[in-house]
Amino acid sequence: MKKAIVLTGITTTGTPHLGNYVGAIRPAIAASKNADVLPFYFLADYHALIKCQEPERVRQSSLEIAATWLALGLDTSNAVFYRQSDVPEILELSWLLTCVASKGLMNRAHAYKAAVADNEQSGEHDPDKGITMGLFSYPILMAADILLFNANKVPVGKDQIQHIEMARDMAARFNHIYGEHFILPEALLEEHGATLSGLDGRKMSKSYNNTIPLFEPEKKLRKLINKIKTNSLEPGEPKDPEGCTLFSIYQAFATPHEVTHIRQRYAEGISWGEMKQVLFEHINNHITPARERYEALLQAPEHIEEQLQEGAQKARDISVPFMQKLRKAVGISRISA
Repeated sequence: MKKAIVLTGITTTGTPHLGNYVGAIRPAIAASKNADVLPFYFLADYHALIKCQEPERVRQSSLEIAATWLALGLDTSNAVFYRQSDVPEILELSWLLTCVASKGLMNRAHAYKAAVADNEQSGEHDPDKGITMGLFSYPILMAADILLFNANKVPVGKDQIQHIEMARDMAARFNHIYGEHFILPEALLEEHGATLSGLDGRKMSKSYNNTIPLFEPEKKLRKLINKIKTNSLEPGEPKDPEGCTLFSIYQAFATPHEVTHIRQRYAEGISWGEMKQVLFEHINNHITPARERYEALLQAPEHIEEQLQEGAQKARDISVPFMQKLRKAVGISRISA
């Protein structure tokens, strides 16, 4: 039986935080061990350039993300783990897709429309001011990531369903012109993926500068948890766990039995200071083994690079012959043998 291909990209613009872990990394690590699936996980460093023009940040983020996934137990014997820029066929396919993608389709992309709307709201005469072709054609590069490996499923949040629909549109258009080459991918909606609140109560996101990095040292982790906003209820006063940032983070790392116990402590009026200590100890105990592996990996970048190169070779074992077929299909080939 042919394995289903599931593909996920991680943009290299930041340091992995607790929200990334519970919402995307943890379920993906578990999926990497599924023998019935062939998972592709890649560092989307070309995508990073769309919104980040800080070379050192992109390099450091690539290192930290790769070390994070390996430290947490990514099964690279089953999964294909690679850096986007190590597979040149992605960019080549991106151009082929650019030549069949309509500009009207790109005009409807959410990110582009949002950027135009921001310009219009700020009174700019040019609605395209500051918008690069990277941002405009971002969905085409994403489609190339997916279609090069004929991914069956692509895990996405609701805000990225449009990108999968666009990839399907480009694949269908290419197939119509040049024959059947691409499987039409399906969005795997992450409806049950956990979403954590950050230090200020809003969704944990580097855009809000309210994150708790996953592998912060103990002292910094404690300081950040102590900064989490709470209400003014005094010790001894019953507290509602629903909508409480401390509780939501604890719940994402705890067993059902532990959650039930903490709910009872809330009803009994646990103090915020005590709850922050409980949360710190629980998270610290949970991540310490992986943190130690992570720190060791940061000191051994050659091992990380070796893993990425092995993954790139696996990816190119697929992408190179497929790209040769696609070149022939569009008429780009040697004139003589």
